[in-house]
Amino acid sequence: MRVGLVLVSHSAKLAEGLAEVAAQMAPDVTVVPAGGAADGGIGTDYDAVSAAVERANSGSGAVVLYDLGSAQMTAEMVVETLDDPGTAVVVDAPFVEGAVAAAVAAQGGADRAGVAQAAAEAGGGGTAESTEAVTEAEAGAVRTEFTLENGAGLHARPAALLVRAIAGVDADVRVRLGTDEADGHSVLAIMSLGARQGDRVEVEASGPQAQEAVERIEALAKRRFDED
Repeated sequence: MRVGLVLVSHSAKLAEGLAEVAAQMAPDVTVVPAGGAADGGIGTDYDAVSAAVERANSGSGAVVLYDLGSAQMTAEMVVETLDDPGTAVVVDAPFVEGAVAAAVAAQGGADRAGVAQAAAEAGGGGTAESTEAVTEAEAGAVRTEFTLENGAGLHARPAALLVRAIAGVDADVRVRLGTDEADGHSVLAIMSLGARQGDRVEVEASGPQAQEAVERIEALAKRRFDED
């Protein structure tokens, strides 16, 4: 069982559209939109959010994201009145980026705390490393290069597949396109590279399972990111 997601928005269309995007990246995760007021207008509905949280929790809990302040209030009220408030958590995160990051983390098997952390850290950019740390990592790094043959390059779904492929692998992974670099464990960072079909991508991994991480990514690239 995976952690479920609830997307609380003032707009039903916004919540439904974001849920559709998240579901494309995490097909085994229950993503439930809870948007709009009870009369179908703009707003939030306590009962709808409550039902969404119940539906999203299949046994591993739920992470709730929201778009605006009053949606946060509704979400927190719902969680506070659960029989076991510990089964769900409301996360202060960028709505779109947080939902994407949380969905991928949940698909990879992260627990509720891990999914919440992925959402909260989304959109924050990579963390700076000291020159000494980078040098040490490069010294024992495993590298590979490949040309993107799939039509979508490293956009949303392929980026999510790459992150999922190395989920749980004990390795620091960097994906490079030219002079730009992204954290291999971040869907959003990989997407920001803008890598397209025909681009030459470099992957560098360091750590105890660096070789395995590289092999998994190579296998994914050879399968054209499962687009065929």
